[in-house]
Order: sequence, then C-alpha cells, then structure tokens
Amino acid sequence: MSTADSIFSEKKYKEALQLYETILYEEEAYSPAMLLKMGFISEGLGDYGKASLYLSKYYDYNPNPEVIDKIKSLTGQVSLEGYQVSDQDRFLRLLLDYKTIITGTAALLMLVFLILVFVFPKKRTVFYYPALLFLVVTFASNNFLNKPDTGIITGGPVLIMDSPSAAGNLVRRVEAGHRVTISSSKDIWYQIKWGNKDAYIRKSDISKI
Repeated sequence: MSTADSIFSEKKYKEALQLYETILYEEEAYSPAMLLKMGFISEGLGDYGKASLYLSKYYDYNPNPEVIDKIKSLTGQVSLEGYQVSDQDRFLRLLLDYKTIITGTAALLMLVFLILVFVFPKKRTVFYYPALLFLVVTFASNNFLNKPDTGIITGGPVLIMDSPSAAGNLVRRVEAGHRVTISSSKDIWYQIKWGNKDAYIRKSDISKI
C-alpha cells in the first residue's frame, strides 16, 4: 500500500488506482484512507459509479452524513436508501471489530474449563456447563458472526422486481447510489431487502461492497 500511496502523492492517479484496486480485490485489504483516495481518483476520472462504491464502503467505517451528501452529489439523488445506521447495526459493527478477540477468549476459557473437568472429577458438573457455554459462544462467533452482504446500485435506471423474473411486478424504479442488503443469489438475480420486504435486482445493476 505504501508504494501506491507514494505514486498517489506524485499525482500519478491512474497508476495509483490500479495498485489500490489490486490491493482491494486481489489481496482483499484496504484502509479507510485508501478508499477515500480511490473515490477521489474515480471521481476525477468521471467514473461516479466506482466513486460511489468506494465511498459507500468507507461509510461502513465512518457513517458520516457528509459521505451520504457526497454520494448524492455524485449520483444526482435527492435521497438515498440503505444508509440508516441503527443501534443494532452499531452493536454488530462492534462485535465484528472484536470477533477475533471474542472467539479466541471463548475458546481459551472453554479449554480451561475442560481441563478443570478432568483435574477435579468430583466437581465435574461445576466446570462442565461453563465449558459447554464457551463452546457454543466459540462456535457461534466463528460461524455466524459475519458482516451481512451489502451492495450499492451502480446502474441507472434500475428496476427492482418482486420476483426473480423480468415478467415480475415492478416494485420500484431507482437510480444509482442506493445501498441494499443482499439475502441470496439466484441465476442473474440478487434477492435483496427493499423497504423491509424481499425484492430482486439484476446482478449487473449492483456492486458488492
């Protein structure tokens, strides 16, 4: 990333963007500052869809209204769906930030209590239930504590349907910039949440965040 940052500081923006994209998509690594730089370069190149994508990804780390305003200006939207951050979202973000610590600590405590079960067989039941509890916590944290799949609508105009078919009923016609939660995938469609209801959108009209 330092090489890309050096090239960015030299104002070789296209070269820097190529390196940043390699880091993001191939190495699956990034920093909030890197996302802002990618958004800046993409905007300068006139690729407002990509600029909105990077800013939307940055929004996960800094849910600032100014970020939404910037995406609105890029997409020409008056209002955007999917950027509301609830207390539940903040709590999930906190858990995800500490997922490794939570999983590791629970696994260690499970091991300690399992050892105590064998060291003190007469008090086995005293240590057995905490060991079982931490086993459940470890399993749940490792397997179920994951960031939900989200995406940003990059096409426009985009048709949101009530079924995975072009013959389905139209739910909404929207422009680029809206964020959605992706529930599942079916053929050329993503099942998403729109207005707390299930809906469908073509994969070509959305970019995963």
